[in-house]
Amino acid sequence: MGLLDNTTHREYYQGNDFGNYQFTSLENIINQFQVAYVGEDKLISKIKRVDVAFHAMRALQELSFDTFKSVKSQQIDLPPTLVMPLPHDYVNYTKLSWVDSAGIKHPLYRTNNTNNPFQIDQHADGDYKFDVLTSDIGILENSDFANTTNGWNIESNKPNILDDLGQGGMGVEDGVLKTSFHTRGGGGATNWGYVHVAYQAIDATGINFLDISASGTADTFVASASPDTNTAANIGVLRFGLTSQIPDTSIKANRTNNATVQVTSTSPNVETSIFDLLNVSGEPSYLEWVGPTAVGSTTSDEELISVDVSQYNTVYAVIVSYVDFNVPADASQTKQTQAAFKANSIDNVIVSQTEASNNLKPKPGNEKNSSTWDNYKSITPSINDYQDYQNDIYWPNEGKRYGLDPQHAQVNGSFYIDQRLGRIHFSSNVSGKPVILDYISDSLGTDAEMQVHKFAEEAMYKYIMYAILSTRANTNENVVRRYKKERFAAIRTAKLRLSSIKLEEITQILRGKSKQIKH
Repeated sequence: MGLLDNTTHREYYQGNDFGNYQFTSLENIINQFQVAYVGEDKLISKIKRVDVAFHAMRALQELSFDTFKSVKSQQIDLPPTLVMPLPHDYVNYTKLSWVDSAGIKHPLYRTNNTNNPFQIDQHADGDYKFDVLTSDIGILENSDFANTTNGWNIESNKPNILDDLGQGGMGVEDGVLKTSFHTRGGGGATNWGYVHVAYQAIDATGINFLDISASGTADTFVASASPDTNTAANIGVLRFGLTSQIPDTSIKANRTNNATVQVTSTSPNVETSIFDLLNVSGEPSYLEWVGPTAVGSTTSDEELISVDVSQYNTVYAVIVSYVDFNVPADASQTKQTQAAFKANSIDNVIVSQTEASNNLKPKPGNEKNSSTWDNYKSITPSINDYQDYQNDIYWPNEGKRYGLDPQHAQVNGSFYIDQRLGRIHFSSNVSGKPVILDYISDSLGTDAEMQVHKFAEEAMYKYIMYAILSTRANTNENVVRRYKKERFAAIRTAKLRLSSIKLEEITQILRGKSKQIKH
């Protein structure tokens, strides 16, 4: 019956689960609650396990904020941007500090005298701009593929590689997004290739219509290393358009035109149905380039206007490139002795908005950082300008320190948390220094975090009990009030236990208070 039965000292000390005995899992809390509080002749005669689990998770969440020791920490070297993203499980911060070479933390203080507001785009007379002035490159990031795929999510067997032996890929060459192909064997077929996809998300909030255009080339080539023996043409297909869904990423094998031999798995990205939007004329939301029937290329500039995106807050610009192979791979290709054939290319993929917007727009260049914050972080922080100091100790300076706010009487630095963008901005004197963020989570991020300290186990039971009784119909109000009091008392007891107050530590602190205060 012992909790440590069948666990040897050797297993514990050679493992990595040190100190975990002080916790019990949320799963055990739920199970034990059902045993102790649910059944015949008990206040709760019957209840679904899912209801108990809900209230248990809410109890864990609430107690994590001010009862449990649930503070987490992250350290980064602050980049020149002076920005730190909020952690994925962030709820609130407890402390921000930078660390010196001795490992000592220096506290940073939140500034209340500046922030990073949403900067509205305006006309010269001060009126707000609702007209859309789309630049030549549109609203997509890296629409001209300036020798990089930055901003684009690439789904390919060989991202950013075009000349692999035996496999094709997707990457940028000479400022153009290109794809390469190689016939493959296996999967029930000897003539198939990969489907390459590039996409990026577009914020369509408040937008009704978008225009798309691109310069594309679809190639037809002979996939054999011995064209004298096999001259069948393999036609390339290239598409660019808008869709409401993220493209499929799990299957990359495309279909084959060989009717007798079919690939067992086919990427849904080869289907035009993935472009599920329509323009005002009822046309599907994509542009297409198809290679000629003989070896050669099809090149053109295509455009589609007024694609309806009014029903979506987010849409996706998607590029799909593949080849319908008609010939099997020969021996040389099977041995991976020949580089993949480069085929299909696209450039200047433009997504533009030509209608007036219904929502306020940020000023170009200030989408993330307002001019207010740019100005603040570009100069010496105000906290460094108040008084002269020696060795970090401030000295009287002709009475100029009268009325100084104590939070500014330090040289550590300052920060501001931008909840709108989920970023922490720091003053310029913190640049390059190690920064530590101590923050609170809600203990529900992962299964491993969903555990309760044994000092607070009773508080969990009382919290769940009160939550269930207070939400049930026909429950005696005196019983509800009783468990409300018991919940309060149990949480108070848990806080005292978890505070880990030691008599010797208190005594030492009191001894320190008897010292003479020196000025």
